[in-house]
Amino acid sequence: MVNWGIIGLGKMGFTFAQAIEETNNSRLVATASKSGKRIKDIKNFSYEDLIRSDEIDAIYISTLNNTHVDLIKQIASKGKKILCEKPVSLSLNSLIETENLLKEKKIQFYEAIAYYSHPQTLELLKLIKEAKIGEIKSIESNFGFKCKFKEKSRLFNKILGGGSVFDLGCYPISFFMLFAEDFKKISTISKKVSFAKNGVDDEAELVLDYNNKFIGKLKVSLKSNYTNNCVIKCTNGYIKIKEPWLPNKKANIEVLTNNHYYLKTINSKLSVYANQIHNVSESFLNPEKKNNLFNINKSIINMKLITEWLNNY
Repeated sequence: MVNWGIIGLGKMGFTFAQAIEETNNSRLVATASKSGKRIKDIKNFSYEDLIRSDEIDAIYISTLNNTHVDLIKQIASKGKKILCEKPVSLSLNSLIETENLLKEKKIQFYEAIAYYSHPQTLELLKLIKEAKIGEIKSIESNFGFKCKFKEKSRLFNKILGGGSVFDLGCYPISFFMLFAEDFKKISTISKKVSFAKNGVDDEAELVLDYNNKFIGKLKVSLKSNYTNNCVIKCTNGYIKIKEPWLPNKKANIEVLTNNHYYLKTINSKLSVYANQIHNVSESFLNPEKKNNLFNINKSIINMKLITEWLNNY
């Protein structure tokens, strides 16, 4: 059993607290929130006391993006395991420093890209590996929603890590990474970024190449409602994932292979966030077990591509 603490009780903090109830290997022990919010029947500590507490094995960080790195440093100094909301850092340099610290302190760490370990994603990887659909030629991946521009909103605040690329870019990039055996062979072909009136990016496109084998067409937006799906086009057909980022317990993948179309149904006993908590805790309890989670090495690659996406804009 992994005893968890939560730092930050915004939307995701409460979502984590609710989801952990579905698991059988994780338990919420305490929370810490500067807003004064609390969860009934759960201990409420200060940040410092929660980080120091001997009752807690692992901490979920769900505070504002610009606070993550400092909290990771404090938590790592106490030897606790960490699950951190995305993005881990607001710059590549600080993320590399964080990686070095985690390795030095031998801290188990994951970034909260929840869909990565969901059965739907694992089934998708299995379908590609079976090779019946042929070789990948292109990947289309997008995440966009229309929201009203508010200069004081976190989404449109650079200091707080706002912007379409920082807030949403990790999703299509991480999806493309699923199919890259060697991350060093990912390169940028083209990019496009548009900006809101306060200079924060509100929509962006990125075209990636993997080793001259297949390309990725990625799009994110804070001003347009996208389909928010992923399509993998292969030599013998395609696979379409309608709900890649927040799959339900019962999810369907569309498959067309050799002119044969069918729906592949994937069932999960846990919700997407509960599934992530279960798998992260399982990895903490048994580090040798290989779960499809987003470790610090993947976070570095993701941030490198995010940085390149925004570079020179």
